[in-house]
Amino acid sequence: MDATKLADGLLWFLAFLFSTTCHEAAHAWAAKRGGDLTAYEGGQVSLNPIPHVRREPIGMVVMPWLSFYVAGWMMGWASAPYNSRWARQHPRKSAWMALAGPSANFALVLASTAAMHVGILTGIFKLTGRLQFDGIVAAVSSGPAQGAAAFLSVMFSLNLLLGSFNLLPFPPLDGFSVLGIFLPEEATRKLMDFRQTLGSMTLIGLLVAWRMFDYLYVPVFRAGAALLYGPYR
Repeated sequence: MDATKLADGLLWFLAFLFSTTCHEAAHAWAAKRGGDLTAYEGGQVSLNPIPHVRREPIGMVVMPWLSFYVAGWMMGWASAPYNSRWARQHPRKSAWMALAGPSANFALVLASTAAMHVGILTGIFKLTGRLQFDGIVAAVSSGPAQGAAAFLSVMFSLNLLLGSFNLLPFPPLDGFSVLGIFLPEEATRKLMDFRQTLGSMTLIGLLVAWRMFDYLYVPVFRAGAALLYGPYR
């Protein structure tokens, strides 16, 4: 791996680590607000990545770097513990806990969009090139601002991907549990039971979701890009 690719990898990893930490911390915070202290007691209601990395070192460190080396972008996973008995007793609160993670990703999409707009309008960033599906081309001539623009671009793209992918309604993704917000409590409990019976077969749901996402992400990305790039076309 040459120096340029290593620098790109570090930028991606910082964005991935921060985004995933925010996602899981949001789950943990929502569970705490709902009365489940499991993740809170594990130190995961925190933007400190260390408790999250300790829980999932393969998904948060090894897999992101491996996928970057192979494919040029990062993927991985993390998790926040919760009390399954609490979830059955409070299925609606459990569903809101599931929604909190993707919501954090979309909040980071909006934050990176706002920061990019400020940079462009103040002349710190200068847009060059065209829209690309792996990020918005937003570059400056030189200096620290170039790195900041690249980081915001990755944050925008990565969190748009994480938020929208996790909302797909297939186990084990958050979107499957989010369905409980719209269902009666007993139906939500049946969804929980169904997910438990699947066990390791939830990997099939993950593969189906990823296959579907190939078709869904392009229009999602274009809609998000219009929010960021549209005013400057």
